[in-house]
Amino acid sequence: MFMRTVYDEKLAEAAYLIGCQRTGEAVVIDPQRDIDRYERMAAQHGLRIVATAETHIHADFLSGSRELAEKGAHVYVSDEGDADWKYQWLQSRTGGGAYAHTLLKDGDSFMVGNIRLTAVHTPGHTPEHLCYLVTDLGGGATEPMGVASGDFMFVGDLGRPDLLESAAGIVGKADPSAHRLFATVQRVQREWPDWLQVWPGHGAGSACGKALGAVPTTTMGYERRFNPALQAASSEERFVNFILDGQPEPPMYFARMKRDNKLGPRVLGALPTPRRLDAAELAAMDGRSTAIVDTRTWTEFMAGHLRGAFWFPVNAAFNTDAGSMIRDDEPIVLIIDPSKLDEAIRDLVRIGLDRIEGWYDAREMDAVRASGAALESTEELTPAEANALIERERPFVLDVRRATEHAADGRVEGAHNIAHTRLATRLAEIPKDRTVLVHCRGGIRSARSCALLQRQGHRVVNLAGGMLAWQKSGQPTQM
Repeated sequence: MFMRTVYDEKLAEAAYLIGCQRTGEAVVIDPQRDIDRYERMAAQHGLRIVATAETHIHADFLSGSRELAEKGAHVYVSDEGDADWKYQWLQSRTGGGAYAHTLLKDGDSFMVGNIRLTAVHTPGHTPEHLCYLVTDLGGGATEPMGVASGDFMFVGDLGRPDLLESAAGIVGKADPSAHRLFATVQRVQREWPDWLQVWPGHGAGSACGKALGAVPTTTMGYERRFNPALQAASSEERFVNFILDGQPEPPMYFARMKRDNKLGPRVLGALPTPRRLDAAELAAMDGRSTAIVDTRTWTEFMAGHLRGAFWFPVNAAFNTDAGSMIRDDEPIVLIIDPSKLDEAIRDLVRIGLDRIEGWYDAREMDAVRASGAALESTEELTPAEANALIERERPFVLDVRRATEHAADGRVEGAHNIAHTRLATRLAEIPKDRTVLVHCRGGIRSARSCALLQRQGHRVVNLAGGMLAWQKSGQPTQM
């Protein structure tokens, strides 16, 4: 048996390429949309991808199963859950007809070469969630080596059961889902042996749990001994309280990912190929109707940027921030170093931002200034200057940290808390007749939020260094 993890560091998402070396056949579990990565890896090891399998309808990225199905891969997905959690794209192949597919119930198995994959219904994170037990029959095994656990079990955590309510907006689902997750935990505790390897769908940094470990794999026995969520399952009430407490606010785009993965992501066929823009073309763009994504340093952006531009450096938070603040129907233009263009395009299509129509070399912004573009700046104040502003003008103080940070780590008196990944959905709460003083923990999330608010016509000020600098300088803090 062949197995490789294909890991997306930014979304902390793991897909698994599993192949039978005797037959040359392979399956990808939970692929992302840019499937060329899996195809290259398979080809390098003498394999061809004949199947794709989903653990559930994902909320944090767009699935690549439809892309693989367009190329002939057989689709294996859940038929568990109620009518609201069924895949609706399986009959909609490009050109007509249905994709080759099999709907799976608990206990159903399928073969990829001499490897057997057995579906285990593990509801709680979502109603339809499946895990896949993997048995290498060709290697003489009679029991599974491991389980692709999707968003059910992580290293040191379990998949959060509140996303149907907190992300998809289905009121009243968090508590019942937590009880279903408890029942699932009781089942696998009885059925899964200590030696079973656990191959999770996410690692540290994912918003699909609250305390995911940074180790890529684990075993059932290790999790039994050290996973706090499993230890909390000594009683149902204790477990439900534990698993729902302290979950971070999900990014804005999670609801859209649920919708699109259920209805079917648009077929890409290939990655977008935006054209290179010249200075005059970029200068003429309206940042209110085009999502101009400026990836330069904060210092450069703050000093002068195109009116209405977003500020998203191409770093670990690029997908999450762009997905939280850019609508999926907006055309996108990137101001970017050419060496990072492919990376940024892949990041964007993984969260359904496909309309990438142009790009401009970030090293050539002087030419944009010379062309007469109307640039704007962003004001930033030190903690002492910001406190003086508060005393002088009484600005609207906006804290864009997570709710748990706002509650536990100190706050500016009177601050209004909205996590930066949810800000675009709550703009109506921000007054336009007052200066908005924006802060986070260290000054970066607030900088991105300032750009979004400036695009909406607000007068904004960023707190340099965030609450860390505010408290270090001795400014008044509520606890």
